[in-house]
Amino acid sequence: MDIHICDDPEALARQAAYEIVRLANQAINKTGRFTVALAGGNTPRKLYETLTGDPYRNQVLWSNVEFFWGDERCVPPDHADSNYRMALEALLSQVSVDMGLVHRMWGEMQDAVEAAAAYEALIRDRFELSPGKWPRFDLILLGMGDDGHTASLFPGTAAIHETERMVVGHHVPKLGVDRITMTPPLLNGAYEVFFLVNGAAKAGVLKEVLEGPFQPDIYPSQIVQPQGRLVWLVDRAASARLDVTPPEEKR
Repeated sequence: MDIHICDDPEALARQAAYEIVRLANQAINKTGRFTVALAGGNTPRKLYETLTGDPYRNQVLWSNVEFFWGDERCVPPDHADSNYRMALEALLSQVSVDMGLVHRMWGEMQDAVEAAAAYEALIRDRFELSPGKWPRFDLILLGMGDDGHTASLFPGTAAIHETERMVVGHHVPKLGVDRITMTPPLLNGAYEVFFLVNGAAKAGVLKEVLEGPFQPDIYPSQIVQPQGRLVWLVDRAASARLDVTPPEEKR
């Protein structure tokens, strides 16, 4: 696990953008495509906006990037709360992507369980998986909520312990809504997982997640322990309560 401390949200976004450009070019040069699962939230939005500016926008062959989502709210794609809509506005409409390689979750479906099953089938198709095989995304982007949740894995929900399905639709009692989310085995199969965390409001939870006992039912972000590289990109405010502060990132 790597922890990178950035001065502020803007520096965090620049550092994340630099890393994504590096990984994208590495994957495209090797396999011809870069598979990434996007996250919702304000911190990822800042990253997406940074990627569309100089110097990053012209450093990636965007038409060879294949986009997925780690989770989605059960709303239509044009709804203000849609993770897809946010990414479309902040990133996808600003660079030359191949929209045939943009795979949103169908949050408008009436049954979240059916939507999740359909998305799992899409993943299996895109990765050309044989029965029993799991995909490995090049990169999965995640945020962390004030309660320690990530994607739509919320404290106390059964989805935290899902081991058979790649994607689940489930009810989140805390919010009183249904959500669609990638499951821990799918998240943990990625070659790279980036957590993006900023703000003093998350300092206490970040300390518990990184330095406290393993309690994923309380802090679901702890369940993310990928086979590949796990990177925490956090700003100085969010890292304020950590016992050991890594060197500042300078990009």
